[in-house]
Amino acid sequence: MQLNSDEIKKILPHRYPFLLVDKILDYEPGKFADGRKCVSVNEMQFCGHFPEKAVMPGVLLIEALAQTGAVALLSEEENRGKIVLFGGIKNARFRRQVVPGDVVDLHCEIIARKGPVGVGKAVAKVDGEVAVNAELTFAISGTD
Repeated sequence: MQLNSDEIKKILPHRYPFLLVDKILDYEPGKFADGRKCVSVNEMQFCGHFPEKAVMPGVLLIEALAQTGAVALLSEEENRGKIVLFGGIKNARFRRQVVPGDVVDLHCEIIARKGPVGVGKAVAKVDGEVAVNAELTFAISGTD
C-alpha cells in the first residue's frame, strides 16, 4: 500500500517544514513502513547547514526515520488520531553524507511492542548505500 503526502498528513501530525517523509512506498500497520525523502537544496536547514557545503543534518535523517516508523504505528486503527514521541535512540551510526539531490529510502520495522511503547529497527539508504541506521524507541500518546 502506498501513501502520498496528503494521505501521510492524515496519519502524522507533522506539517511543513517538519514533515520529512514525501511518500510511503509500502507499509503494514503495526509492522513496518518504507518511505521516501527527496532532498532539495531549497529546504530551510541548508541555509545554515552548511552555507558553503549543504549537508542534511543527521538529526533530521533520524527524524525522517522516526516519522516513517510512526506511520507504521499510527496506521493501526486503535492508534488513529494519536501521536508518537521519541522514547530513545540507540546505536545510531551515520555512514554517508546526504546532500541536495539525493533520494533517501527510509525503512523502519517494528521489532518489539509492549503496551504503548514500540521499538523499531531503522535504516536510511541513498542509491542502496546505507546513510544511517539506528534503533528507535517510540511512545504512543493520546492527543488529550
